[in-house]
Amino acid sequence: MTAHADRLEAAVRARGLDLLLVTELVNVRWATGFTGSNGLAVIGPDTRTFVTDFRYLSQSAEEVPDFRREIASADLLAGALKTLPPGRELRVGYDHASMSVKTFDHLRELAGAPIELVPAGGLVEELRAVKDPDEIERIRAAAQLADAALEVVLKRGLAGRTEREVALDLEVEQRRLGAEAVSFPPIVAAGAHGALPHAQPRAVGIPAGTLVVIDWGCRLDGYCSDCTRTYATGEPSDRDREVYELVLAAQRAGLDAVRPGPRGREVDAVAREIIAGAGHGEHFGHGLGHGVGLDVHEAPRLSTTGETELAAGMVVTVEPGVYLPGEVGVRIEDLVVVTDDGGEILSGLPKDLTVVG
Repeated sequence: MTAHADRLEAAVRARGLDLLLVTELVNVRWATGFTGSNGLAVIGPDTRTFVTDFRYLSQSAEEVPDFRREIASADLLAGALKTLPPGRELRVGYDHASMSVKTFDHLRELAGAPIELVPAGGLVEELRAVKDPDEIERIRAAAQLADAALEVVLKRGLAGRTEREVALDLEVEQRRLGAEAVSFPPIVAAGAHGALPHAQPRAVGIPAGTLVVIDWGCRLDGYCSDCTRTYATGEPSDRDREVYELVLAAQRAGLDAVRPGPRGREVDAVAREIIAGAGHGEHFGHGLGHGVGLDVHEAPRLSTTGETELAAGMVVTVEPGVYLPGEVGVRIEDLVVVTDDGGEILSGLPKDLTVVG
Protein backbone atom coordinates (compact mmCIF):
# COMPACT_ATOMS: atom_id res chain seq x y z
CA MET A 1 0.00 0.00 0.00
CA THR A 2 2.93 2.31 -0.71
CA ALA A 3 0.79 4.55 -2.92
CA HIS A 4 -1.71 5.03 -0.10
CA ALA A 5 1.08 5.92 2.32
CA ASP A 6 2.43 8.42 -0.23
CA ARG A 7 -0.99 10.11 -0.47
CA LEU A 8 -1.27 10.18 3.29
CA GLU A 9 2.19 11.66 3.73
CA ALA A 10 1.28 14.47 1.33
CA ALA A 11 -1.93 15.12 3.28
CA VAL A 12 0.02 15.24 6.55
CA ARG A 13 2.32 17.89 5.07
CA ALA A 14 -0.64 19.88 3.76
CA ARG A 15 -2.28 19.81 7.18
CA GLY A 16 0.86 21.30 8.76
CA LEU A 17 1.59 18.21 10.83
CA ASP A 18 4.93 16.59 11.49
CA LEU A 19 3.41 13.14 11.96
CA LEU A 20 0.05 11.38 11.95
CA LEU A 21 -0.80 8.62 14.39
CA VAL A 22 -3.09 6.15 12.58
CA THR A 23 -4.92 4.00 15.13
CA GLU A 24 -8.27 3.00 13.59
CA LEU A 25 -7.68 -0.50 12.23
CA VAL A 26 -9.45 0.00 8.91
CA ASN A 27 -7.32 3.12 8.33
CA VAL A 28 -4.21 1.18 9.33
CA ARG A 29 -5.08 -1.45 6.74
CA TRP A 30 -5.64 1.17 4.04
CA ALA A 31 -2.35 2.93 4.79
CA THR A 32 -0.12 -0.11 5.36
CA GLY A 33 -1.79 -3.27 4.04
CA PHE A 34 -1.85 -4.89 7.50
CA THR A 35 -4.85 -7.21 7.97
CA GLY A 36 -4.36 -8.20 11.60
CA SER A 37 -6.31 -7.16 14.67
CA ASN A 38 -3.74 -5.08 16.54
CA GLY A 39 -1.52 -2.45 14.98
CA LEU A 40 -0.97 1.24 14.40
CA ALA A 41 1.13 3.40 12.15
CA VAL A 42 3.09 6.65 12.42
CA ILE A 43 3.33 8.42 9.08
CA GLY A 44 4.91 11.71 8.07
CA PRO A 45 7.72 13.19 5.99
CA ASP A 46 10.54 10.63 6.05
CA THR A 47 8.71 8.56 8.69
CA ARG A 48 6.82 5.32 8.17
CA THR A 49 6.66 3.22 11.30
CA PHE A 50 4.35 0.30 12.00
CA VAL A 51 3.81 -0.98 15.53
CA THR A 52 2.19 -4.27 16.49
CA ASP A 53 2.59 -7.08 19.04
CA PHE A 54 4.51 -10.35 18.96
CA ARG A 55 1.62 -12.33 17.42
CA TYR A 56 2.02 -10.42 14.16
CA LEU A 57 5.81 -10.46 13.89
CA SER A 58 5.85 -12.65 10.77
CA GLN A 59 2.59 -11.39 9.30
CA SER A 60 3.63 -7.75 9.49
CA ALA A 61 6.98 -8.54 7.85
CA GLU A 62 5.05 -9.96 4.90
CA GLU A 63 2.25 -7.38 4.71
CA VAL A 64 4.10 -4.18 5.71
CA PRO A 65 7.55 -4.54 4.14
CA ASP A 66 8.01 -0.83 3.34
CA PHE A 67 7.58 0.37 6.93
CA ARG A 68 9.99 0.29 9.81
CA ARG A 69 8.43 -2.32 12.10
CA GLU A 70 8.41 -2.25 15.88
CA ILE A 71 7.10 -4.94 18.23
CA ALA A 72 5.57 -3.58 21.44
CA SER A 73 5.11 -5.75 24.51
CA ALA A 74 1.58 -4.61 25.30
CA ASP A 75 1.00 -0.87 24.92
CA LEU A 76 1.12 0.03 21.21
CA LEU A 77 0.79 3.77 21.88
CA ALA A 78 3.80 3.67 24.19
CA GLY A 79 5.67 1.65 21.58
CA ALA A 80 4.85 4.21 18.89
CA LEU A 81 5.87 7.22 20.94
CA LYS A 82 9.19 5.59 21.82
CA THR A 83 10.08 5.73 18.13
CA LEU A 84 9.79 9.54 18.04
CA PRO A 85 12.86 11.76 18.44
CA PRO A 86 13.21 12.49 22.19
CA GLY A 87 12.76 16.08 23.35
CA ARG A 88 11.81 17.41 19.92
CA GLU A 89 8.79 19.63 19.45
CA LEU A 90 6.37 17.85 17.12
CA ARG A 91 2.84 18.43 15.88
CA VAL A 92 1.31 14.95 15.93
CA GLY A 93 -2.16 14.39 14.52
CA TYR A 94 -4.50 11.85 16.08
CA ASP A 95 -7.95 10.55 15.20
CA HIS A 96 -10.16 12.48 17.59
CA ALA A 97 -13.29 11.22 15.79
CA SER A 98 -12.85 7.60 16.85
CA MET A 99 -10.40 7.66 19.76
CA SER A 100 -12.00 7.17 23.16
CA VAL A 101 -11.49 9.73 25.93
CA LYS A 102 -9.65 7.11 27.98
CA THR A 103 -7.25 6.35 25.14
CA PHE A 104 -6.67 10.04 24.46
CA ASP A 105 -5.90 10.70 28.13
CA HIS A 106 -3.36 7.89 27.99
CA LEU A 107 -1.86 9.27 24.78
CA ARG A 108 -1.59 12.75 26.25
CA GLU A 109 0.12 11.39 29.35
CA LEU A 110 2.62 9.45 27.23
CA ALA A 111 3.32 12.32 24.84
CA GLY A 112 4.38 14.92 27.37
CA ALA A 113 5.12 18.60 26.82
CA PRO A 114 7.33 18.57 23.67
CA ILE A 115 4.57 16.98 21.58
CA GLU A 116 1.51 18.92 20.50
CA LEU A 117 -1.42 16.59 19.86
CA VAL A 118 -3.56 17.92 17.01
CA PRO A 119 -7.08 16.64 16.22
CA ALA A 120 -6.94 15.10 12.73
CA GLY A 121 -9.94 12.82 12.57
CA GLY A 122 -11.27 12.27 9.06
CA LEU A 123 -7.96 12.87 7.30
CA VAL A 124 -7.52 9.24 6.27
CA GLU A 125 -11.23 8.80 5.53
CA GLU A 126 -11.15 11.72 3.08
CA LEU A 127 -8.38 9.99 1.15
CA ARG A 128 -10.10 6.61 1.31
CA ALA A 129 -13.19 8.10 -0.35
CA VAL A 130 -11.36 8.24 -3.71
CA LYS A 131 -10.42 4.73 -4.74
CA ASP A 132 -7.51 3.74 -6.94
CA PRO A 133 -8.01 1.27 -9.82
CA ASP A 134 -6.99 -1.73 -7.71
CA GLU A 135 -9.54 -0.87 -5.04
CA ILE A 136 -12.26 -0.43 -7.66
CA GLU A 137 -11.48 -3.85 -9.13
CA ARG A 138 -11.75 -5.45 -5.70
CA ILE A 139 -15.14 -3.83 -5.13
CA ARG A 140 -16.25 -4.88 -8.61
CA ALA A 141 -15.26 -8.49 -7.86
CA ALA A 142 -17.17 -8.40 -4.57
CA ALA A 143 -20.26 -7.07 -6.35
CA GLN A 144 -20.05 -9.78 -9.01
CA LEU A 145 -19.70 -12.50 -6.38
CA ALA A 146 -22.70 -11.16 -4.46
CA ASP A 147 -24.78 -11.08 -7.65
CA ALA A 148 -23.86 -14.67 -8.45
CA ALA A 149 -24.81 -15.81 -4.95
CA LEU A 150 -28.26 -14.25 -5.10
CA GLU A 151 -28.91 -15.76 -8.53
CA VAL A 152 -28.30 -19.22 -7.04
CA VAL A 153 -30.54 -18.50 -4.05
CA LEU A 154 -33.40 -17.18 -6.19
CA LYS A 155 -33.41 -20.42 -8.22
CA ARG A 156 -34.46 -22.16 -5.00
CA GLY A 157 -37.48 -19.86 -4.74
CA LEU A 158 -38.75 -17.43 -2.13
CA ALA A 159 -42.42 -18.20 -1.40
CA GLY A 160 -42.81 -20.75 1.38
CA ARG A 161 -39.31 -20.32 2.74
CA THR A 162 -38.77 -18.22 5.84
CA GLU A 163 -37.01 -14.86 5.63
CA ARG A 164 -34.34 -16.21 7.95
CA GLU A 165 -33.81 -19.31 5.78
CA VAL A 166 -33.31 -17.21 2.65
CA ALA A 167 -30.94 -14.83 4.48
CA LEU A 168 -28.85 -17.72 5.80
CA ASP A 169 -28.83 -19.36 2.37
CA LEU A 170 -27.58 -16.11 0.84
CA GLU A 171 -24.87 -15.69 3.46
CA VAL A 172 -23.63 -19.27 3.04
CA GLU A 173 -23.72 -19.06 -0.76
CA GLN A 174 -21.53 -15.95 -0.74
CA ARG A 175 -19.03 -17.71 1.50
CA ARG A 176 -19.17 -20.82 -0.68
CA LEU A 177 -18.27 -18.71 -3.71
CA GLY A 178 -15.21 -17.31 -1.96
CA ALA A 179 -16.27 -14.29 0.11
CA GLU A 180 -14.32 -13.62 3.30
CA ALA A 181 -17.53 -12.61 5.00
CA VAL A 182 -20.76 -10.76 4.39
CA SER A 183 -20.59 -6.97 4.40
CA PHE A 184 -23.51 -6.97 6.84
CA PRO A 185 -26.20 -9.50 7.86
CA PRO A 186 -28.50 -9.86 4.84
CA ILE A 187 -31.91 -8.23 4.98
CA VAL A 188 -34.81 -10.34 3.70
CA ALA A 189 -38.17 -8.72 4.39
CA ALA A 190 -41.54 -9.65 2.87
CA GLY A 191 -44.75 -7.66 2.63
CA ALA A 192 -45.34 -5.23 5.47
CA HIS A 193 -42.02 -6.24 7.04
CA GLY A 194 -40.31 -4.67 4.00
CA ALA A 195 -41.53 -1.28 5.23
CA LEU A 196 -38.75 -1.44 7.84
CA PRO A 197 -35.59 -0.19 6.06
CA HIS A 198 -33.32 -2.28 8.32
CA ALA A 199 -35.67 -5.19 8.94
CA GLN A 200 -34.20 -8.30 10.55
CA PRO A 201 -35.12 -11.59 8.89
CA ARG A 202 -37.77 -13.53 10.80
CA ALA A 203 -38.61 -17.20 11.15
CA VAL A 204 -41.78 -16.39 9.22
CA GLY A 205 -42.72 -17.87 5.88
CA ILE A 206 -42.67 -15.63 2.82
CA PRO A 207 -46.18 -15.61 1.34
CA ALA A 208 -47.12 -15.67 -2.33
CA GLY A 209 -48.33 -12.50 -3.99
CA THR A 210 -46.19 -9.99 -2.11
CA LEU A 211 -42.97 -8.00 -2.48
CA VAL A 212 -39.71 -9.08 -0.86
CA VAL A 213 -36.82 -6.69 -0.18
CA ILE A 214 -33.38 -8.33 -0.26
CA ASP A 215 -30.37 -6.22 0.78
CA TRP A 216 -27.04 -8.03 0.79
CA GLY A 217 -23.33 -7.77 0.14
CA CYS A 218 -20.02 -9.49 0.75
CA ARG A 219 -16.42 -8.69 1.60
CA LEU A 220 -13.73 -9.92 -0.79
CA ASP A 221 -10.02 -9.09 -0.48
CA GLY A 222 -10.97 -6.62 2.24
CA TYR A 223 -13.46 -4.63 0.16
CA CYS A 224 -17.24 -4.60 0.43
CA SER A 225 -20.21 -4.71 -1.89
CA ASP A 226 -23.77 -3.54 -1.21
CA CYS A 227 -26.90 -4.07 -3.31
CA THR A 228 -30.68 -4.25 -2.90
CA ARG A 229 -33.34 -5.78 -5.09
CA THR A 230 -37.08 -6.11 -4.51
CA TYR A 231 -38.86 -9.14 -5.98
CA ALA A 232 -42.48 -10.24 -6.28
CA THR A 233 -43.64 -13.72 -5.22
CA GLY A 234 -46.64 -13.55 -7.52
CA GLU A 235 -48.55 -11.05 -9.61
CA PRO A 236 -48.20 -7.78 -7.64
CA SER A 237 -51.16 -5.58 -6.82
CA ASP A 238 -51.61 -2.33 -8.70
CA ARG A 239 -50.48 -0.44 -5.58
CA ASP A 240 -47.33 -2.51 -5.17
CA ARG A 241 -46.43 -2.19 -8.84
CA GLU A 242 -46.99 1.58 -8.72
CA VAL A 243 -44.67 1.94 -5.72
CA TYR A 244 -42.06 -0.23 -7.39
CA GLU A 245 -42.10 1.74 -10.62
CA LEU A 246 -41.85 5.00 -8.66
CA VAL A 247 -38.76 3.82 -6.79
CA LEU A 248 -37.21 2.53 -10.00
CA ALA A 249 -37.75 5.87 -11.73
CA ALA A 250 -36.18 7.71 -8.79
CA GLN A 251 -33.27 5.28 -8.73
CA ARG A 252 -32.56 5.70 -12.42
CA ALA A 253 -32.65 9.47 -12.07
CA GLY A 254 -30.25 9.27 -9.14
CA LEU A 255 -27.89 7.10 -11.16
CA ASP A 256 -27.98 9.60 -14.03
CA ALA A 257 -27.03 12.38 -11.59
CA VAL A 258 -23.85 10.61 -10.42
CA ARG A 259 -20.82 12.36 -11.92
CA PRO A 260 -17.93 14.51 -10.71
CA GLY A 261 -18.94 17.89 -9.33
CA PRO A 262 -22.33 17.80 -7.60
CA ARG A 263 -22.50 17.60 -3.84
CA GLY A 264 -24.03 14.58 -2.19
CA ARG A 265 -27.16 16.52 -1.25
CA GLU A 266 -27.66 17.59 -4.87
CA VAL A 267 -27.66 14.00 -6.11
CA ASP A 268 -29.96 13.03 -3.24
CA ALA A 269 -32.40 15.79 -4.21
CA VAL A 270 -32.79 14.47 -7.76
CA ALA A 271 -34.29 11.17 -6.58
CA ARG A 272 -36.03 12.65 -3.54
CA GLU A 273 -37.97 15.18 -5.62
CA ILE A 274 -39.40 12.40 -7.80
CA ILE A 275 -40.64 10.46 -4.79
CA ALA A 276 -41.98 13.59 -3.09
CA GLY A 277 -43.71 14.66 -6.29
CA ALA A 278 -45.65 11.39 -6.24
CA GLY A 279 -46.87 12.09 -2.72
CA HIS A 280 -44.48 9.74 -0.91
CA GLY A 281 -41.91 12.19 0.44
CA GLU A 282 -42.64 11.18 4.03
CA HIS A 283 -42.10 7.53 3.08
CA PHE A 284 -38.47 8.04 2.03
CA GLY A 285 -36.68 8.86 5.26
CA HIS A 286 -33.07 7.81 4.71
CA GLY A 287 -30.31 9.17 2.50
CA LEU A 288 -29.99 8.21 -1.14
CA GLY A 289 -26.65 6.51 -0.65
CA HIS A 290 -23.18 6.27 0.86
CA GLY A 291 -19.62 5.42 0.03
CA VAL A 292 -18.44 1.80 0.01
CA GLY A 293 -14.91 0.46 0.33
CA LEU A 294 -13.08 -1.20 3.20
CA ASP A 295 -16.19 -0.28 5.20
CA VAL A 296 -19.65 -0.88 3.81
CA HIS A 297 -20.65 2.60 5.00
CA GLU A 298 -18.04 5.32 4.51
CA ALA A 299 -17.58 8.71 2.88
CA PRO A 300 -19.09 10.34 0.92
CA ARG A 301 -22.77 10.60 1.88
CA LEU A 302 -25.57 11.11 -0.61
CA SER A 303 -28.11 12.65 1.74
CA THR A 304 -29.89 15.90 2.48
CA THR A 305 -26.83 17.00 4.48
CA GLY A 306 -24.10 15.61 2.17
CA GLU A 307 -21.68 18.44 1.38
CA THR A 308 -18.86 16.46 -0.23
CA GLU A 309 -18.46 17.00 -3.96
CA LEU A 310 -18.38 13.76 -5.92
CA ALA A 311 -15.07 13.02 -7.62
CA ALA A 312 -13.87 10.40 -10.06
CA GLY A 313 -12.86 7.26 -8.19
CA MET A 314 -15.51 7.46 -5.50
CA VAL A 315 -17.74 4.41 -5.13
CA VAL A 316 -21.26 5.08 -3.87
CA THR A 317 -24.63 3.40 -3.56
CA VAL A 318 -27.83 4.82 -5.06
CA GLU A 319 -30.69 3.31 -3.07
CA PRO A 320 -33.98 5.19 -2.86
CA GLY A 321 -36.89 3.51 -1.11
CA VAL A 322 -40.55 3.97 -0.35
CA TYR A 323 -41.87 2.42 2.87
CA LEU A 324 -45.60 2.31 3.59
CA PRO A 325 -45.93 1.41 7.29
CA GLY A 326 -47.92 -1.76 7.84
CA GLU A 327 -48.26 -2.37 4.10
CA VAL A 328 -45.18 -2.75 1.92
CA GLY A 329 -41.65 -1.51 1.25
CA VAL A 330 -39.55 -1.17 -1.89
CA ARG A 331 -35.84 -0.37 -2.16
CA ILE A 332 -33.62 -0.66 -5.23
CA GLU A 333 -29.87 -0.18 -4.86
CA ASP A 334 -26.87 -0.24 -7.15
CA LEU A 335 -23.17 0.19 -6.48
CA VAL A 336 -21.67 2.89 -8.73
CA VAL A 337 -18.15 4.12 -9.52
CA VAL A 338 -17.91 7.83 -10.26
CA THR A 339 -16.04 8.16 -13.57
CA ASP A 340 -14.59 11.21 -15.32
CA ASP A 341 -17.87 11.89 -17.10
CA GLY A 342 -20.58 10.02 -15.19
CA GLY A 343 -20.94 6.76 -13.33
CA GLU A 344 -20.33 3.05 -13.97
CA ILE A 345 -22.78 0.63 -12.34
CA LEU A 346 -21.11 -2.37 -10.72
CA SER A 347 -24.31 -4.19 -9.72
CA GLY A 348 -25.38 -6.51 -12.51
CA LEU A 349 -28.79 -7.99 -11.66
CA PRO A 350 -31.88 -6.78 -13.61
CA LYS A 351 -34.14 -4.19 -12.01
CA ASP A 352 -37.42 -4.67 -13.85
CA LEU A 353 -39.93 -6.11 -11.39
CA THR A 354 -39.34 -9.85 -11.46
CA VAL A 355 -41.63 -12.60 -10.14
CA VAL A 356 -39.81 -15.30 -8.19
CA GLY A 357 -41.85 -18.28 -7.10
